[in-house]
Amino acid sequence: MNVLSSMAAIAAAYLIGSLSFAVIVSRLFGLADPRHYGSKNPGATNVLRSGNRFAAVLTLALDTLKGYVPVLLVLIYGPAWGLGDKTVAFVGLAAFVGHLWPLFFHFKGGKGVATAAGVLMAFNPWLGLATLLSWVLIAAFFRYSSLASLVAAAFAPFYQLLIWGMEPYVLAIFAMSLLLVWRHEANIRKLLQGTESRLGGKPAAPPAHKPPGPHAHHGHKKGHK
Repeated sequence: MNVLSSMAAIAAAYLIGSLSFAVIVSRLFGLADPRHYGSKNPGATNVLRSGNRFAAVLTLALDTLKGYVPVLLVLIYGPAWGLGDKTVAFVGLAAFVGHLWPLFFHFKGGKGVATAAGVLMAFNPWLGLATLLSWVLIAAFFRYSSLASLVAAAFAPFYQLLIWGMEPYVLAIFAMSLLLVWRHEANIRKLLQGTESRLGGKPAAPPAHKPPGPHAHHGHKKGHK
């Protein structure tokens, strides 16, 4: 029974993680698909490039919550079903993996920074805050979201081992950190080349629906006066 309950919790967390809120929120607000402009990454940073700050903040909040809520639910209700810390760790990892490879969006997801932050906050609020502070400091000084994410990903397992030791969540934290670095491969190349875009840059997003121009059929009418 415990195995089945654990598998059900992990599967549910993956499905929740598969909700690509950058795409969903953009559709609700009539914005362009974030997979088709800017960095083409379905995340809050790219939604911000649309110029709609509220949509970006909402995306960030929802992406964070989809990592936080599944873990919190298992922490609260899991013991009654015989679910322990190992299941909690796998649930957090499953929600994160769902964001990276979402079932509902052809397995093409984002980089997982906000979702990973939500998972860490649920694992240990102090660990989440320490990692978030690392992100904020790097972002404030260097103005690179990708660099801040890479530094935060590197420091999260370091904080865990240094302060809280070998808890059951360690492997899940290491796995998320490695996947985050891997997903930022293109950003790492741009950082080394000096071509990475800074926070605050807003490349224009294409319109959600581009109407045909007034001369769209001019070629067909030519010669038929």
